[in-house]
Amino acid sequence: MRNVDIVILDLFLPQEISADACAGLSVPVLEKILARAKLALLPSEDCSTGTLEEWLCRTFGIARQLDEPIAPITLMADGMQPGSGYWLRADPVHLQMQRTQLFLHPGIPLSVDEATQLCTSLNTHFADEGLCFFSPHPQRWYLQMEGVSDVVTRPLSQVAGRNVQTYLPKGPNALRWHKIFNEIQMVFFEHAVNQAREARGELPINSIWLWGGGHAVEHLMRPYTKVCGDSFLAGAFAQAAGISYKILPDDLTLCAEGTEGDVLIVWEGLRRPFQQGDLQGWRDSVQYLEQSYIAPLWKALRNGRIKQLSLIVLNAGVAHRFVLTRSAVWKPWRLPKSLTRYALA
Repeated sequence: MRNVDIVILDLFLPQEISADACAGLSVPVLEKILARAKLALLPSEDCSTGTLEEWLCRTFGIARQLDEPIAPITLMADGMQPGSGYWLRADPVHLQMQRTQLFLHPGIPLSVDEATQLCTSLNTHFADEGLCFFSPHPQRWYLQMEGVSDVVTRPLSQVAGRNVQTYLPKGPNALRWHKIFNEIQMVFFEHAVNQAREARGELPINSIWLWGGGHAVEHLMRPYTKVCGDSFLAGAFAQAAGISYKILPDDLTLCAEGTEGDVLIVWEGLRRPFQQGDLQGWRDSVQYLEQSYIAPLWKALRNGRIKQLSLIVLNAGVAHRFVLTRSAVWKPWRLPKSLTRYALA
């Protein structure tokens, strides 16, 4: 017998789009679980921003600090050791000007060679400032520096598709980092890599997004005996904590096999279509969630293969936890509600 926690991102939509996105959506098992589970808003000290980054930090025992130290954790998953240095994620992005606003687009496909050339140019430009850029993965870059950045950053996931001017670093050294952002855009403007990309009809990499700064975290808590998911970030935390991590299998209940401890499942399948404004893609992903993951877990709970099922729903600014015990499964008088009823104000 074991407990299973499944983290789902962007399941509840803003009110202004929820009715259209959820119209005619058939997810009876998911609606049943939401209705029969005990609902609790996660404490603000655990998840005040409703981001996966913050939730993982609190869950794995990282105390709240100026910035969430995501960079040194994912750096290890990308095959490098953080040592004693201070690290920031420095992910390549495309900034698109719309009237007077700059909108950020992450996850631009990039080759290893392109990433290497762009980072080399940054290292040449910032050599005298003690900034060193690395690209162990084409879409995950890192900045190493000797001192602490002394700024508060926002996760890339929180800024995707939004106006970056609202989310720029804040703190005592904010102006310095705003200047660095501007210099990076100048380095990338008409860079040979970007000229070649534009000639092929591809988006140029015209900036980076700095976030998740910190030093190496020596000891993480181990709240689960196994972690499964489609999330690189969750896998990085599992690796740093010395916990087994598996890519989601077709049968989600297999994640709970072979262990008597608690299991964490992290599913990011709704994130990309939501951030891209692809409501049909979001609907398709919700249907996939229902059929491939939620229905098997519901059956496993009813059959006693798992003891308790918790749905942790993370949306920007809000985090909910729905806890369903086996006894609560047999409470049909708790009538299900449409996903629209859970829309975010």
